[in-house]
Amino acid sequence: MQNYFSSNFKLGILGGGQLGKMLLYETRKFDIQTYVLDPNQEAPCKIACNYFEQGDLMDFETVLNFGKKVDVLTFEIEGVNVEALRKLESEGIKTWPSAATLEKIQNKAVQKKFYKDHQIPTADFEIFSNKKSLIKAVEEGKTKLPFVWKAATGGYDGKGVSVIKSEENLQEISDGECIAEKLIPFKNELAVIVARNPSGEIKTYPVVEMEFHPTANQVEYVLCPARIDKNVAQKARKVAEKVSKTFDHVGLLAVEMFQTEDDRILVNEVAPRPHNSGHYSIEAAYTNQFEQHLRAILDLPLGNTDSKVGGIMVNLVGDKDYEGEVVYKKIEEIMKMPGVIPHIYGKKITRPYRKMGHVTIVNKDLMEARRIAEEVKNTIKVISTN
Repeated sequence: MQNYFSSNFKLGILGGGQLGKMLLYETRKFDIQTYVLDPNQEAPCKIACNYFEQGDLMDFETVLNFGKKVDVLTFEIEGVNVEALRKLESEGIKTWPSAATLEKIQNKAVQKKFYKDHQIPTADFEIFSNKKSLIKAVEEGKTKLPFVWKAATGGYDGKGVSVIKSEENLQEISDGECIAEKLIPFKNELAVIVARNPSGEIKTYPVVEMEFHPTANQVEYVLCPARIDKNVAQKARKVAEKVSKTFDHVGLLAVEMFQTEDDRILVNEVAPRPHNSGHYSIEAAYTNQFEQHLRAILDLPLGNTDSKVGGIMVNLVGDKDYEGEVVYKKIEEIMKMPGVIPHIYGKKITRPYRKMGHVTIVNKDLMEARRIAEEVKNTIKVISTN
């Protein structure tokens, strides 16, 4: 058995953003050495890792050379060079999730096709090689409006996704490979975090419910447990488990889903890493998602995924009217409220809708937590000095 703790073992993390920073809380707890690669010299991870390197995550040589310095490599962002991961694996460096898993997930068109090929329930879709071919299909009546447009690559935090209701909307989308997905009337947007280790041990977290911001297309609140029937919750966890096993994934997998009007579960998309929908677990679960990711990729026993208490997460995003050095206005006010815990990500510059932090509200009564969450949202403002 490898000794990870207080030893020469080195864990590499590709990406130095807030997810990496929160993962580092856990590596510090376990005294595991960490190496981080990120393009930004001011990345949030920089202050907490043992070794920081600035570099391009999509550059083959940079990722390859970085990977050779560590024993196990993981990532906190999907935009990394898969060929470099594959080469590192061939040289005996463990990479979790694997290059093969990541490759199927990086491109949303490939991901959607994977669901279809493996009988995983998902919304109907068509794949187009570029904007021109999509516009042509709409003009010829082959693709019917409305539908959801998704860029195959490069989308994040609501970017690269639009509901197309008219031909005029099509002019605003970016070029490149894309998906036209059937618009599903749904009751709820749900998510399940799955943990799986190389030995095949698998555990799911309780189903969470996501409430979205109407214009930014970003998650505004995450509620755990989701306010759904227990049979629907059971079904969602089973589907998430199937998705994890089918991808042969190791680490954490966030499976985002729709609950349709007739209570079917459709997989929307996945993220092979700790995820926004699991942040509530830092305060509300027996094993938070970041510790669980470590346990999974190091092939340690997985921890208890149950919640200790009801938890709601509120994203702290930059106010739409401000850009510049960040100020958290009225943060002291929310800290007076019961069960309110702010997390600040360490990004010095705010921009409209940029994720700058999150706040967790814990309460035995989920509806009371939801009320406080609304109060938090209406009180704190992420603005700038200018």
